[in-house]
Amino acid sequence: MSDAGEIRETATTVAPSPLYKVAVASYISLMALLAAWVLVLDPPPPAVRILLLVIFLLPLMLGLPGLLARRRYTMQWTGMLSLAYFVHGLIAATGLGLGRWLGSIEVLLALTYFGCSLLVLRYGKRAHQAAKAARDASESSTDTPADN
Repeated sequence: MSDAGEIRETATTVAPSPLYKVAVASYISLMALLAAWVLVLDPPPPAVRILLLVIFLLPLMLGLPGLLARRRYTMQWTGMLSLAYFVHGLIAATGLGLGRWLGSIEVLLALTYFGCSLLVLRYGKRAHQAAKAARDASESSTDTPADN
């Protein structure tokens, strides 16, 4: 028997597990890092600053509402999107100066999000399939007539 207030996995949403919370924290931290990188920490020339903000942050901002709503599909595509930030971080980490450290942090955050979202989706899918199988089994056992 489950608690009335328990939030479960569904076909379209994931449960707010600790792993999900780590994924969301790393996603938001990645957004904050990129904004700080472009605006404060290692700003590019002013002529390209706005363009870089749009290129770096717009894809992440588009995924944020779905991620906060715990949508499974959004976690899937933002997980794949995080790999682009992983590659960007690797390239930046091979540079000089502050970009090396910022790139390393970007790699860490992108990999954290990717790994956590992958695990959330994997465990969630298994939990949802098990719950569905149990529900189907209980429905089929109540539908069969008694053999007397």
